[in-house]
Amino acid sequence: MSFEHSFDDGLSAYGWDAGLEQSFASYRSARLIPARVVGVDRGACDVITETGPLRARLSLPAVADPVESPCTGDWAALRPGPTPELVALLPRRGVIVRSSASRTSYGQALAANVDTAVVAVSLGGPLNPSRIERLLALAWESGAQPVIVLTKADQSADPGQAVTAITELAPGVEIIATSAATGQGMDALTAALTGTVVLLGPSGAGKSTLGNALLGTEVLETGDVRAQDGKGRHTTVRRSLVPLPGGGVLIDTPGLRGVGLLDADEGLQQVFADIEEFAEQCRFGDCEHDSEPGCAVQAAIASGDLSERRLDSYRKLQRENAWASSRSDARLRAQHDDRKKAITRSLRETYAFRDRQRRS
Repeated sequence: MSFEHSFDDGLSAYGWDAGLEQSFASYRSARLIPARVVGVDRGACDVITETGPLRARLSLPAVADPVESPCTGDWAALRPGPTPELVALLPRRGVIVRSSASRTSYGQALAANVDTAVVAVSLGGPLNPSRIERLLALAWESGAQPVIVLTKADQSADPGQAVTAITELAPGVEIIATSAATGQGMDALTAALTGTVVLLGPSGAGKSTLGNALLGTEVLETGDVRAQDGKGRHTTVRRSLVPLPGGGVLIDTPGLRGVGLLDADEGLQQVFADIEEFAEQCRFGDCEHDSEPGCAVQAAIASGDLSERRLDSYRKLQRENAWASSRSDARLRAQHDDRKKAITRSLRETYAFRDRQRRS
């Protein structure tokens, strides 16, 4: 199949480009076709191919880490036929990972190959700064560019005040107040989105309503929220992947009840870049920003340039991330030890067999 042919089909609307085509050359030689994963469940997956959507069976080597398994947004090689099989994944540009909801040492991949991560924050209720910081850490760690979208601006008496409040939480992140009901901010949001876009946020944040406004049609299922706390039920029960009218692809994710961090050191450094900059000015390199003399972080708090809440949040997320990473490291060490024990056991059995052979 020629390079030109790959751009005559519908895959280019889902993000297929020259770089992906080049990396797929060996698979085409093996008569495989490219596909993008829409969703995965029960040992099979829904994919988009050059000729349209398909349901494919997973025929991949077993992996120890679930994060390495296919997820929405992955590019893959598909063996066509009466029962299509997904046989390989292309290297990812990045993946959004949170710690598993089961609290195991493994992570959970939410979406792969994301360019823009929209963190949806509802103005229909009180702001939750800690949740915003967590979602931003996930986005930055994946390599995606985060954009904070304040939804339901028509329900807020002063959206501008909310923008000012959140600016402190998000150094270097664009913040856009929107209303899907009135159209406020939608043009600015459309201009800020590039490539593959994922919607992140809790149930009731208005992600699906926002997605429908971007798509220009009611594609994503929406639901009501409870008046007493602004929370919604999970109307999005699985991830979806839909082309945007102006180019790019939209991934809608189920509402996130818990947003645990895992190996998100770089993401935390980005989210708390202001604290990192203050810390560089501390007198001591190992300053814990508590009561040490010459602590620039505490000086910033005293001057009002930094809030105590933000420092507390930084410390809390650092501890959580370190704990999750230590569990992952412990699991890897245990797997390594198990492999060593298996090898040793196999060698002993081999030597014992040889010894019996010599004696017989």
